[in-house]
Amino acid sequence: MKFQPIDTVESISKEDFIKNYLKKRKPLLMKGYAKNWKDFDKWNLDYLKSKAGEQVVPLYDSKPADANKSSDTPATHMKFNEYVDLIKKEPSDLRIFFFIIKDKIPELLKNFTYPDLGLKYFERLPTLFFGGSKAKVLMHYDVDITDFIHFQFEGDKRILLFSPEQSKALYKVPLSVHTIYEIDYDYPQYDKYPALEFAEGFDFVMNHGDALFIPRGYWHYNRYLEAGFSMSLRAFPNEFLQVINTVYHVFIMRYTDKLMRKIFQEKWIKFKEKWAIKKSHRYYNIKNPLE
Repeated sequence: MKFQPIDTVESISKEDFIKNYLKKRKPLLMKGYAKNWKDFDKWNLDYLKSKAGEQVVPLYDSKPADANKSSDTPATHMKFNEYVDLIKKEPSDLRIFFFIIKDKIPELLKNFTYPDLGLKYFERLPTLFFGGSKAKVLMHYDVDITDFIHFQFEGDKRILLFSPEQSKALYKVPLSVHTIYEIDYDYPQYDKYPALEFAEGFDFVMNHGDALFIPRGYWHYNRYLEAGFSMSLRAFPNEFLQVINTVYHVFIMRYTDKLMRKIFQEKWIKFKEKWAIKKSHRYYNIKNPLE
């Protein structure tokens, strides 16, 4: 894989952002952006624990989903305060996924300001994500195909970003929003997945208070380097074709895949992975024994 530096700023005007990043669908790292919030000091694990400690939350690990279960089945459940204590005490790969602020900690909505960058935000879905120091989120793009701003808090997190044009180099799995589960993006096996050598993207670390603009359809891989959490602010689709693409992904592609997974289970997963390998290797004219 080949990486280039991501554009990085400490501040940016709405006009510059729209012209150089939103319209061009180009990612941007904004260092310390959240530190301008009046209540920035409340964005830490201890404060969230004081507000949601007794809530029981579903937890996910870094293992691929069991083929015999729904892909969104959690690994276990735990009280939120126990989970925070765990990830602060010891290494863990357990994550909390899609923790909707409005439902779980509504008072937190008063403690941040929506970035004035020309995006129309979906204010129902400011969402938190948590992870221990061994947690990682497999390479994927978001199924709703929307632009979003991603904030990082507490521990550092490594991010890999790739444009949608890199799908074949990443071994995109058909009828899915992820790549082949077995690919380790921390230690890529080029002998096994040679198309990865053609992938071009961005590799960087987010720190406490940083904000990241991720354009719609961008592939992203997250690796928690320390226990921490993040917040995503999603934007409404702003183009007709984007709306059509969102509808296809959310209501057609996703449910077709769920049905096939329910019927064929492990056979369906293996079929899709072989399909992904064939497509990628054919595109790059690669001969490989895995096919």
